[in-house]
Amino acid sequence: MNELILATHNKNKVKEFKDIFSSHKIISLKELGYFREIEETGLTLEENALIKARKIYNYSKKNVISDDSGLEIEYLNGEPGVFSARYAGINSNSERNIKKVLEKLKNVKNRRARFRTVIAYKEKNIERIFCGSVNGKILKNKKGTLGFGYDPIFVPEGYDFSYSQMSIKLKNKVSHRYKAIKKLIDFINSK
Repeated sequence: MNELILATHNKNKVKEFKDIFSSHKIISLKELGYFREIEETGLTLEENALIKARKIYNYSKKNVISDDSGLEIEYLNGEPGVFSARYAGINSNSERNIKKVLEKLKNVKNRRARFRTVIAYKEKNIERIFCGSVNGKILKNKKGTLGFGYDPIFVPEGYDFSYSQMSIKLKNKVSHRYKAIKKLIDFINSK
């Protein structure tokens, strides 16, 4: 089984990738022995995904995948977008980020949003980008206990419950990350 390094310290993302990616062994940064933070200085999801993939490829000389995901809210002109993980500031966390979104959308009728994932794949002479997105809406209150990040306030189109109310198995079949990973898997299998 081929190995791919996943350039993240986010244990929830590691679990999602390992659950979806059956054709390769996914190695987390922790398993690789890389414990430093990778500074995400890009202004787009694509730039941040590539920054992480290149950094870990240069460190490990092994094939790397990395992702950057963002919640893009129509009423907020695409915010939080690339700043989703740190939307509430330097000491932000999921709770603070969600609170800020809900405060900004208080009494707002247009709650349309999309979740977008960009995955960068890096090997010696190849760099590729794979994107996945899911349209939906933002709830007025958190619902559900599963998932992570903005999952408790995001309802994907075609459903009447949040990502956090979905089983992991269902979320992994409909999520923005799954759509991007599927494109990545198709690319790897075609090589």
